[in-house]
Amino acid sequence: MSHALTDGNPKSPEGENPEKQARGRGAAIIVYMLFLGSVLAVVTAPIGVLIAHVKRRSAKAWVQSHLQFQIRTFWLGLLGGAIFIAAWQLLGLVGIPSMAPWALGYLYFTACLVWMVGRCAVGIARLTSNRPVDNPRSLAFGGARVSLSDA
Repeated sequence: MSHALTDGNPKSPEGENPEKQARGRGAAIIVYMLFLGSVLAVVTAPIGVLIAHVKRRSAKAWVQSHLQFQIRTFWLGLLGGAIFIAAWQLLGLVGIPSMAPWALGYLYFTACLVWMVGRCAVGIARLTSNRPVDNPRSLAFGGARVSLSDA
């Protein structure tokens, strides 16, 4: 039996794309879901990064880029949170009106939320297309061009 080609992706005789069975792909999907779940229950993010660390070495090369991207998302987010908490405490010690640190806190939290959800969205889009993250060490969105227009 010959393998069918659809959109350049080889398919097995049963019609299943072999990249969907790539080692570590399922773990990467779970980690993205755990990261998104951390919006409601923070405890899911550490579970996700633990899974990413454990599965990274045994995953297929293109999936490793997703796991590295996820690991970096967690640690950068944790570092950013720690720096902000320290800055927030300093603002409180300086004696500025209490509304200013709270306003900055909400703005910072919103920016972090957009950053994390954006990274997960880019990662999920690439993972479901069976493509690696172009630059998993990126501080932004993994080298993806992100825009709000259709063009």
